[in-house]
Amino acid sequence: MPYDYDLFVIGAGSGGVRASRIAAGHGARVGICEDYRVGGTCVIRGCVPKKLLVYGSKFAHEFEDAAAYGWSVPEPTHSWATLRDNVQKEVDRLNGVYLRLLDGAGVKLRMGRGRLMDRHTIQVGEETVTADKILVATGGHPVVPEIPGREFAITSNEAFHLPDPLPKRITIVGAGYIAVEFAGIFNGLGCHVDLVLRRDRVLRGFDEECRTAVHDALKDSGIELRTEMQIGRIVAIPPDSKGGKATYQVNTQLGGMFETDVVMYATGRTPNTAGIGLEKAGVQLDKAGAIAVDEWSKTTAPNIWAVGDVTDRINLTPVAIMEGHCFADTEFGNKPRKPDHRDVPSAVFCQPELANVGLTEEEAKLTLGEIRVFTSAFRPMKYTVSGRHQRTFMKLIVEAATDKVVGAHMVGDDAAELIQGLAVAVKAGATKAQFDATVGIHPTAGEEFVTMRTARVEPAPTRKAAE
Repeated sequence: MPYDYDLFVIGAGSGGVRASRIAAGHGARVGICEDYRVGGTCVIRGCVPKKLLVYGSKFAHEFEDAAAYGWSVPEPTHSWATLRDNVQKEVDRLNGVYLRLLDGAGVKLRMGRGRLMDRHTIQVGEETVTADKILVATGGHPVVPEIPGREFAITSNEAFHLPDPLPKRITIVGAGYIAVEFAGIFNGLGCHVDLVLRRDRVLRGFDEECRTAVHDALKDSGIELRTEMQIGRIVAIPPDSKGGKATYQVNTQLGGMFETDVVMYATGRTPNTAGIGLEKAGVQLDKAGAIAVDEWSKTTAPNIWAVGDVTDRINLTPVAIMEGHCFADTEFGNKPRKPDHRDVPSAVFCQPELANVGLTEEEAKLTLGEIRVFTSAFRPMKYTVSGRHQRTFMKLIVEAATDKVVGAHMVGDDAAELIQGLAVAVKAGATKAQFDATVGIHPTAGEEFVTMRTARVEPAPTRKAAE
């Protein structure tokens, strides 16, 4: 039977836009829908505006460093409204870029929420379209737990639009990358930040030594780390008669209490699978509530695929782009290829940054047997003059049997930039001997990665220890 489109994509984020453009380039008739703005989480309310806020927040420390280098810097002041509005202008610009990319590729954009009516029919707003193949790329959204007073909390979505002036006290609940990134942002912009986390340290899942380095750096920066704590209730305190703003009383589950001006939850995100008709099309979810897909990003419905955060594989923008591109090449370009989720580099834009590629030390011990671990910790040259108390930590994980570098980790300035380059070497299977044979650029932080010579040997765990 004839269809309106060869491919229809639900969700115009990074993965959906890439898939639609590549498929159209292969000659397919492609439509895509979006219910808000084109660009997805990364461009609209994620990594792009957040990285710009990180840049803005770092100037406070740069002004302090400048004095030691002979610069006379007047007492700096900051306008949150200027930063906030300029960041949104860049978001607007990128939204326009994405719109032009779709139009230039010949992809038909339909604004409205897409919902599957059956395996080949999609309702977008009041209209209905049909497609031979369908790609679901609806992403995810932040969640706030069901506690009394949850209506008073915000998420990262609203953090980009806080009113001016910026609140003096901000409480962030969470220990993942979004929580620690925003903690650094607001701390750098002059807020008192309370970071509330259930465990003893931030960034569970990252290398243990790197987690500790970031945790200690956050504490040294003046962020109040409220570890092993859970929020039980949020109570609004009405403004006083002098026209002040409402504040909030945060009550912990163990009876503690403190006040704040804003409570922001960053305790996780969930896939956008509700209300889009997946059950009508025979698309099944996994135990975590994400769309279940195979190694080709195919769902349980024979003509429907899914990519990006809605599948909850590796929730990173470049991964969604890779998955979307692979899907389009496979289904419309006669170039079958699967997305490769091995050795995907990632970064946390906390202050200082954390970045990594490959295995953590803990993962390597469990999967590779004996390993050699090389580390380096030092104060960056820049801060030897300014006196800033910030250190850099670097780490290489090497498989003893093959000499391959299977993990590279860094906490420090420009960690993401450095690890991006090392990711090529790790992906290519470079050995420690090849790292050692590489001449360093002096003086740089990066040269440490090719001058580490002293290892600690970690033997393979016994079977009982591994269990």
